[in-house]
Parts: sequence; C-alpha cells; structure tokens
Amino acid sequence: MRHIPIELIFTLSVLIIVCSIEVGFRVGRFIHRHSKNEKEAPVSAISGTTMGLLAFILAFTFAIVTERFDSRKELVRDEANVLRTIFLRSEFLSPNDHAEAVSLLKRYVELRVLAVQSRTIEEIGSAITESEQIQTALWSKAVANARRDMNSDVGALYIEALNEMMSLHALRVTVGLHLGVPTVIWCILLSLVALGMFGIGYQTAIAGSRRTLATFLLAVSFSLVIAMIAELDRPDARYLVVPQQPLIHLKQWMISWPPSSPSLG
Repeated sequence: MRHIPIELIFTLSVLIIVCSIEVGFRVGRFIHRHSKNEKEAPVSAISGTTMGLLAFILAFTFAIVTERFDSRKELVRDEANVLRTIFLRSEFLSPNDHAEAVSLLKRYVELRVLAVQSRTIEEIGSAITESEQIQTALWSKAVANARRDMNSDVGALYIEALNEMMSLHALRVTVGLHLGVPTVIWCILLSLVALGMFGIGYQTAIAGSRRTLATFLLAVSFSLVIAMIAELDRPDARYLVVPQQPLIHLKQWMISWPPSSPSLG
C-alpha cells in the first residue's frame, strides 16, 4: 500500500464500495423476486454484524498508525534535545575539531528536516545515507579527542550524547521506514469493506428499497478514512507530515549561537 498513490487508494476504495453495494443489490433483488423465504430481519442482523467487524478493524488499524505517528513526533523532539546537547558539548573539543563539528551538526539538522520533507523514498534514503556519514565523522573526531585524554569526563559526556544521537537515528529509521500496517491487515480490512458493502446492498434489495444516491456518500466517507490510514502509514506522506518544528527551531538556534553578551552598563 505504501507504493500506491493516496489519490489512487481513495479512488479504488470508492469503486470497491460502490461496486460491492451494486453487486449486493442485484443479488438481493434477484433472490427477493424468486424466493419468499428470504426475510429482512436476519439479513439486517448479519449485515450489522459485518459492519461491526469492519468498524472494529478500522479502529484497530487507525490506532496502529496514530500510535506510530505520535512516536515519530516524540522522536523528533528527543532528537532535537540530544543534538542541542551535542552542539553545546562540542565546545570542549579542540578549536579545529569544534569548528568542524559545528559545521557537521548544522548540516545534520538540515538533513533531518529535508528527509521528512522529501517526496520520494529515494530522497529519504539519500538523506539518511548522508546523515550516517556525518555520524561517522563526528564519532571519529570524538574518538581522536578521547584518546588524547582518556580520563576526560567532558569527552565521555560528549561521546555519550553521540551514542544517544545514533540510537535515536536508528529508532527514527525503524519506526518511519520499516514499521507499517501488515499486508494481512490491509487484506482483511479491504475484504471486510467489500463484504460489508455487499451486505448493505443485499439488505436494501431484500427490504424492497430502490438505489439511493446516499451510496456515494457512504463510499466517500469510508474511502476518506481508508486513505487517511494509508497516509499516516507512509514515510513520504504529503498531507499528514510529522511536524519538524523542534528541529527547525534548533537550526535557527544554531545559526544565532553564541548569543550576544548583554551590556553591563
């Protein structure tokens, strides 16, 4: 589902729902004409049960994607805090290493924002690769400084912050790229959509009712929910993007650092 455009998912969902209702209506009308034993009450109960199962699966799937969306927002905030700590602790490095570390950290923050704003998986992958290269460069500088003073507590704190940065990077990649709604759940969801809408059409025909334009309202409503779930589930989302304000504020803060000293009058 991640490789299918959201607009196409919405359109296909509408078609599946409308076609399922129409097929159910035709089958129900045929049976209603040729059999007097088919009653509305049991059909209504079965259709309602199917729609209840569909509502449960929709809620279950929506809970999965929203929980992961919240986790991604928390990871952005945590990463911004760690990067701010690294930026401040880099001042204890040698002057040359400090200047290089500051430049690398600024580029790193820029890449983190660009990765989320990217429109394709390829652009996201390119930003991740460059981010990992910067991590390697920062780690090499930290190791070189630590070897010059193996008993430095400040160096240990700097390395600890780098370790946490790398761990958060791995978490963001895992949660954002590799975790998604399983294909089995998508198949069950779409199957229940088709069956539930078939039941609605079938019940309508058994009750002796005619087709109604409200069918399209129902199709659009369910399709919007399905499209929203699919959008929340993908890393290259265009409409429901994880806010990057903590990293954007951090980037602005890095540019204005160090703050001007107040006048002592």
